[in-house]
Parts: sequence; structure tokens; C-alpha cells
Amino acid sequence: MAEALVRHLGGDRFDAESAGLEPGRLNPVVVIAMKEIGIDISRAKTKSVFDLFKRGRGYHYVVTVCDEAGADRCPVFPGMVRERMHWSFEDPAGFSGSEDEKLAKTRELRDAIKTRIEQFLGERK
Repeated sequence: MAEALVRHLGGDRFDAESAGLEPGRLNPVVVIAMKEIGIDISRAKTKSVFDLFKRGRGYHYVVTVCDEAGADRCPVFPGMVRERMHWSFEDPAGFSGSEDEKLAKTRELRDAIKTRIEQFLGERK
């Protein structure tokens, strides 16, 4: 969600890449929640942070978004980085309940991430 939101809100000012410890599958509930706000991530591919590191590129900002419960699985990017930040957000893969309840929680998460990204972008005008 964060990558897509940065791309959407940051326009051509920012390029965003997202990665985890290992590639996985897109969460279909996240795909639905993003589509509701006009962002189609259905064709996005998950990536490994190690694949990004192997490219040897430097980054201005690296933001980790793991929640405190998943901190032990939160990737650390060892490459060239000007500023590192951590924003604690729940992993929607851990949401429980009915599909409607999961979607409601995912919408709340999406909106919280969007608000934090808007703040970040506003601080870097």
C-alpha cells in the first residue's frame, strides 16, 4: 500500500519501491481497499529486500512499516541510505474476522498510511 500511495501522491517527485524479507502474494483484501480509492495494484509484484540491495542503488529514504509484533521479521536495508525511518503499522495479513471485518480494518490501515505519507511528502516540499 505504501509504495502505491507514494507513487500516487508523490507524483514524479518520488520513486518508491517496496520489499519484504521474501516475495509473497498480494493480499486480495488490500487490492480491493486500494482499488476503492482509484489505485490498482492488482498487477504489482512482491519483491525481496535482498533483490533491491543487489541492484546497488542508493536511496534517499528507507521506511520500514512493520508493527511492533512483527519487528523480528522487519527487513533492514543495508545499502546506501540518507535517512532511515520506521512507521509502525499492522500487517493486514494478520487481520482476523469476516471478509467484511478484514476489509474494514484494511481501509483504516490504508487511510492511516495515506495520512502518514501525506505528512512525509508535505515535510519535503
